Parts: sequence; structure tokens; C-alpha cells
Amino acid sequence: MKALFIGGTGTISMAITRQLAQNPDWELYLLNRGTRTEELPEGIKTITADINNEAQAAAALEGMTFDCVCDFIAFVPGQLERDYRLFKGKTKQFMFISSASAYQKPLSDYKITESTPLYNPYWEYSRNKIACEEYLMKQYREEGFPITIIRPSHTYDERNVPLGAHGAKGSWQILKRMMEGKPVIIHGDGSSLWTITHNSDFAKAFIGLMGNIHAIGEAYHITTEESVTWNQIYSVIADELGVKLNAYHVPSEFLASVGPYDFNGALLGDKANTVVFDNSKVKRAVPGFTCTVRADQGLRKTVQHMLNTPALQTEDPEFDQWCDRVIAAMEEAKERVKNG
Repeated sequence: MKALFIGGTGTISMAITRQLAQNPDWELYLLNRGTRTEELPEGIKTITADINNEAQAAAALEGMTFDCVCDFIAFVPGQLERDYRLFKGKTKQFMFISSASAYQKPLSDYKITESTPLYNPYWEYSRNKIACEEYLMKQYREEGFPITIIRPSHTYDERNVPLGAHGAKGSWQILKRMMEGKPVIIHGDGSSLWTITHNSDFAKAFIGLMGNIHAIGEAYHITTEESVTWNQIYSVIADELGVKLNAYHVPSEFLASVGPYDFNGALLGDKANTVVFDNSKVKRAVPGFTCTVRADQGLRKTVQHMLNTPALQTEDPEFDQWCDRVIAAMEEAKERVKNG
């Protein structure tokens, strides 16, 4: 069978690309701008084009049809409208990467199924994903466009440690603060449950849904069913670094109100909530699917990879200084209350 990935080199899609390269049942094409082709495994065919230039993409895809097309980089309905024009009648399945952050916030039940309402007043990113899903479902119901919707939660790989409150340049600065013995901000009291899924596990279920007759017209989330607290996540990272965790807990609402970062969306609309996922639906569609990378094991491997890869050690002095200011302000407020 023949598949086309729009993107194909990101955190989620690279793991799928690597696993499909070893699968004799699939012939894989990637359509992207060709900026990360050196990381691709052998046997992957590339189509160099900018999907946001519809005329260019249409010319590059002229005469081609696919069993499955997957868009990993669509975020707003207009991009799905473009995909519909490009692939209507040219694919047997169109897969869209949505987001589990689209599920109702605040949650009415901590355990999430695919029937949990989609509603997120905190994060525009999530609202755009919801609008994308609504557009695709309309095309499925009215035009028979063969869609499958996938909702990842916090999926990670060896290039970035999954964390809560971090700056625009990724997670390295927090690891650096830990190694320097500086206090590290953890949102809330750190006891809420979170789900982190290694991209290699995500890829197994995703590939099982490709070309799957039961997946047409359906939505699935793909996550591990292991739950860990934020305190556990940060503690494992510090332990792997060989340092003592100096945790500093700050209410999520406070962080959202004082930061130049979008913590209103990323925390209040996502990570500040306890989430536990029921993966029964995807397991019915993909018999035998199970996650095998335990949270602490995946975290330790990612920390080691970042320590051994200078290119991933991007410092973020602005975020570092912001953390210091937040902690100083919290300490000052404590003293003022104590001393009247």
C-alpha cells in the first residue's frame, strides 16, 4: 500500500516514518520542504514542495493516488480545506492529527474517552483543532471524504524532555537549572496526574489505524495508560542528572497571569488538569496494541540523549531570569504576609 505524509519529520511523525520504513506492506512518500532529509531512514521517497503553496503541491502530486494520506502539520480549518481540494478522490483514507487538549476543560470526569466533549475556552490552539475536526466530519458526512482523526496527548521523543512550565526554547534550560542547584518551577502542587507517551509507542497504534477499514469516520486518542504526577516526572529527571530536585511549586493561575508565555493555554487549558485516558477504542481497532516504554525509562533515555547531544542544549537566559523573578516575587509575598 502507498502512503503520503505531509510533514513526516516531527516528534510524532518521525517515529511513524522510521517504523514504516521497516514495514514491507507500505511504500511511504513524504511531502515537505526537505529541510530534515538527512534524518530519514533508507527507502523513504520524498516530494519536495511547500504544502502551504497549494499550486506547487498540486503540481508535485500530479497523477498520484494513495491508500492513506496523513497531515501532521495542519492547525487551522483553512489548511484542511486545502487538503480536501488536493486529495478528494485521490486517497482511500485521510488522517488528521488533532490534539487531546481539545477535550473539555475543566474536565467533568478525570477519565477521558473519545466521547468526552470537545471544549477548551483557554487555548486557541485547541479551539482551532476542534474547528478542524468539525470541518472534516462535515466532509465525511456530506461528501464521503474518508477521514480518521487522531488525538495525541503529550507525546515525546529523545530530543525533548516532557515538562510543564518551560520557555520558548524547549526543556534544556530547566535541566541546566537542576544541574546548577537552582529551584525549578513546577506548576500547582505537582500532584496532578499526567500522561506522557513515547513516540515509538504512539507509532505502533497509528500504523495499525492506517488502511484500517474500522477507522474511517472515527476519532481516536493514542496514549499510554500509565499515569504519573508532575512531581514524579521532575524527580526522575533530577535523579538521572545525579542531582537533588529543588522543586518550587507555583499556582498555575499565577504563572498564567505573569508570564510572557502562553501558560493560560498550555497549563490551564492542558497540563494543569489531571488526565487519564481510556484507550479501549484504539485497542479494539488495533488488536495487540500496548505501550512498552515506561515513563521513567523513557525520561531517563531522553535525559541521557540530551546530555550527549550538544545541538539539543539550547540555553534560554530570558526564561531563566523569568523563573528567578517569579520565585523572588513569591518569596517576597510570603514575607510580607508573615510580617503583616
